[in-house]
Amino acid sequence: MNAQTYRWPPILLAALIPFLLQRTDGSLSEAHIHQPILNPNESIPSQGSYTVKNYNGNLCVMVVLGVEYIITENKINWYFNLDPSGVKVYGYCGKDVANISLTLPGDTASLQFIFKKKFNKFYVSQLNAHLSPQPLCKGCINKTYSGQITSEMLFMTPVCESFKSRSGRLLSVSPAMKIKLVPLQMQAFILSDREYDLDCLKKSKKIIAMVMGAVVMTLIFIIMLSFLFVRDRRRQGYERM
Repeated sequence: MNAQTYRWPPILLAALIPFLLQRTDGSLSEAHIHQPILNPNESIPSQGSYTVKNYNGNLCVMVVLGVEYIITENKINWYFNLDPSGVKVYGYCGKDVANISLTLPGDTASLQFIFKKKFNKFYVSQLNAHLSPQPLCKGCINKTYSGQITSEMLFMTPVCESFKSRSGRLLSVSPAMKIKLVPLQMQAFILSDREYDLDCLKKSKKIIAMVMGAVVMTLIFIIMLSFLFVRDRRRQGYERM
């Protein structure tokens, strides 16, 4: 008995081929959907919220911002806005050091903040950025732009609070690349609710004590001046008599 082979009807094959090609093209487009394309016109970047948790699952780093890369080629500015929907977040939380990295698939773009804590204040000690966009023209070479800011105390803020800037910040990371962060809100070394309450309560009490001390000293100074003024007035009155 001869084995029979099943052959697809030509009409069915003709109907399936466009579908298969469409699926293939769709897969290719999805693989390149986050490939950075530089734009000659500037626009407001979409705001994203990114977090990192520690080994206990507690929130320790929070960054809320919009990110715009500004590339300068031949004295002409080109722009690329980071799309929050395509960002992958990586990070680390330590006692006095933490970081958060925002990265596009294929590592075509990234932005990293390294935080440090000192004297109950946190700050960004280093910022790293890179962008590998599509060439500006046909025949143009591929370029990767990268840069960093180090040895700085950017956005220094008490641990109990978050740094906020509605107008944002424009940072030059290299001669050919700037990073605009707008709006900007960040907080690092976030404590648990109990630790947060206790730590901030201590700081609040300390601040209140300092304010009360300043008020008391001011009142004492005013009383002394008033006493001296009254005494001088009386002395002048006695001399006239």
